[in-house]
Amino acid sequence: MSESTIELINKIQDAFTTIGGNESLDLPQIITVGEQSSGKSSVLEHIVQRDFLPRGSGIVTRRPLVLQLVTIRNNPEAYDYAEFLHVPHQKFYDFDEVRAEIARETDRVAGKNKGISRTPINLKIYSKNVLNLTIIDLPGLTKIPLGDQPHDIDVQIKQLVLDYISKSNSIILAVTPANADLANSDSLKLARKVDPAGIRTLGVLTKLDLMDAGTHALDVLTGKSFPLKLGFIGVVNRSQQDIITNKSMEDAVKSEQLFFQTHPSYRSISQRCGSLYLSKQLNQILVNHIREKLPDLRSKLSSLIGQTQHELSQYGDPAFTGSIHRGSLILKLLTMFSTEFISSIDGTSSSISTKELSGGARIYFIFNSIFGTALDSIQPCANLTDEDIRTAIRNSTGPRCSLFVPELAFDLLVRPQIKLLEAPSLRCVNLAYEELSKICHTCGTKEITRFPKLHAKLVEVVSELLQERAGPSSEYVESLIAVECAYINTNHPDFPGASGALLEMQKRHKELEISEKKRLARQQMMLNGGEPTRTHRSMSVSSVVSNSSPPKDSFLNYFFQPNNQNKPSGLSQLLSVNEDTAGLEKNFATSVSIMQNEMQKDMKIKSTDRDDKEVELIRYLITSYFNIVRKSIQDLVPKAIMHLLVNFTRENVQNRLVSSLYREELFDQLLKEDPNIASERARCKAMLDIYKNVFTLISDAM
Repeated sequence: MSESTIELINKIQDAFTTIGGNESLDLPQIITVGEQSSGKSSVLEHIVQRDFLPRGSGIVTRRPLVLQLVTIRNNPEAYDYAEFLHVPHQKFYDFDEVRAEIARETDRVAGKNKGISRTPINLKIYSKNVLNLTIIDLPGLTKIPLGDQPHDIDVQIKQLVLDYISKSNSIILAVTPANADLANSDSLKLARKVDPAGIRTLGVLTKLDLMDAGTHALDVLTGKSFPLKLGFIGVVNRSQQDIITNKSMEDAVKSEQLFFQTHPSYRSISQRCGSLYLSKQLNQILVNHIREKLPDLRSKLSSLIGQTQHELSQYGDPAFTGSIHRGSLILKLLTMFSTEFISSIDGTSSSISTKELSGGARIYFIFNSIFGTALDSIQPCANLTDEDIRTAIRNSTGPRCSLFVPELAFDLLVRPQIKLLEAPSLRCVNLAYEELSKICHTCGTKEITRFPKLHAKLVEVVSELLQERAGPSSEYVESLIAVECAYINTNHPDFPGASGALLEMQKRHKELEISEKKRLARQQMMLNGGEPTRTHRSMSVSSVVSNSSPPKDSFLNYFFQPNNQNKPSGLSQLLSVNEDTAGLEKNFATSVSIMQNEMQKDMKIKSTDRDDKEVELIRYLITSYFNIVRKSIQDLVPKAIMHLLVNFTRENVQNRLVSSLYREELFDQLLKEDPNIASERARCKAMLDIYKNVFTLISDAM
């Protein structure tokens, strides 16, 4: 059972490594961790009982080595051999070649500058002297870069080790030299960081034969000084002299056993020390660990199968493959694209963004926030000064003096103000068009994008439809502004008219006069230094009012007062007929002279009190009418865009796609699949097959 259990994990590991999906499943495995020169590689060679790992100074192991040990049974005459996953169908019987191949493959991927790589090397060794086992050897921990090593080599190696040992299904094999302080062991520190309780950490003490005389590590090996659930195992590796003299592994194992059996401190635990005992323990620990984790692996695989099936379904239905189904496939993809386009506008798409507004919600935001704010920011009397209004009034009356405010001046002034609404209205059309174009470009599932030319054609056809509708939409919006300018409806129920405006302005002026009188009265009381009597206060107010401003007629009298109440003055007085006929010639000559002098000066209209009132009235009427038109435009422009652009496009998009692309002569061109997506679909299908096979293997093993 133990052999088949480990063999099962090896098969799973090989399958995942082949298709590059070994990160998706956390497999039970043993991870070797240790500092440089801690004897980590020698421990592995003692377990395998072969010299097969590269040696040298500095970092020798620069890529993870996935070492799978397989026991050769029922054939005592068979030779030991090795196989690399990257060199299929080739057996290495000479382990010196194995060492050279590891070095070549390391340099090929990681380079020759002593850098490291995360890509593992998969090595499988078949031998009569090993137990079924899977161990991953990682680069040794270091603190200072040497030679041409990267300056952050220590950080890279530490992160690589943490990524492996952080997985909850991994067993940590922490290798530490016995002749160094255990409290400073980097391998044990990292192990404790990810496994604080020491549940899945097995400690290995090397170089016990190199400890100072009179010292021993018995307390560590018995778990008294550093408790671990899986305990510590002591080993004695070959020395550098033994390696130089080519001491065989068999002799090295015998020397190791002799050391523990004869050492006064370790002979009582000699049966629980040495490389052979370490191999047996690792085999038993791994088997038990795999059995314990199989139910979790099965549940994880069930979830992965569901996810992978869903991902594969996004690449298309296998029922639509083949030349006879091309028409059905095209029609299905066209319908899928138009449905996604419409659902994005309606807000019923399954992939609604939670980060930003998009689709129909964005169009609503354009109508109500961007367009509304742009209209509200326009001042009704923007670019209109009092002088402009006064000049327009004078020009509209010609040589006559008007009794009322001329309507022609109002029409002349309000039309340019209405034209100010045209620019933001057209901008609203453009923003809605751009948002629909954005929706069009973002539509497309994996099944559609697997055909790049088809997807490009879909986007092109919908974009053309949008461009066709953008023109009429803009023209209609322009016509809305032109309609408003064509006829100034002063009979609009919301428009106050001249009489209503006069009454409203008269009411305002009365309120201002009352507040001004109250202010002057308060000032007078403060000047008198106290509270005056009622009679004195009334007199004071009357005197202040009479002194501060001469009596004025009502606001309406400015427009309806008799002309004979105004006495001629200035040039008019000079031009008036004098009763003294004797001085007529003299007066006429003087008048002509004065008039010529005034005509030579800049003819600037001088403002009178009546002019100011007329300007105020016209400004009030322009503001009132502009607000009516702005409210109408703010309501009509979004409706026009929705009818002419948005709704028309969503209702006709599928018909346009079918009429433009559902042609048999285009099928071959449109259904050319993207090679990258094809390979991704093949990888996804292979992954699904692996998951299903592994699920079956685990179910049978349980």
